[in-house]
Amino acid sequence: MTDAELLVEKKKLMKTKVFYAAAIGFMTGILIFGFVSWLLFSEKRFGFLIPMLIPVIFIYRMLKAPNKNKDLEDVLKERKLN
Repeated sequence: MTDAELLVEKKKLMKTKVFYAAAIGFMTGILIFGFVSWLLFSEKRFGFLIPMLIPVIFIYRMLKAPNKNKDLEDVLKERKLN
């Protein structure tokens, strides 16, 4: 790849990282809101906590996804384009 192509990929990578950070923050807010509302609710049912596992799964996948771009980051560091 040329340096110009790598810089375009770097921009895409940065947009992806920003999106992941925003999505993780949003889902963490959902988890905190759900957990606090569960604590404040008079009847403690564990079935209420089950839907909150979905954001946990998405957060886990998003935290593992940046590892796929490790090769691109290594090439950018080798060529000193970061």
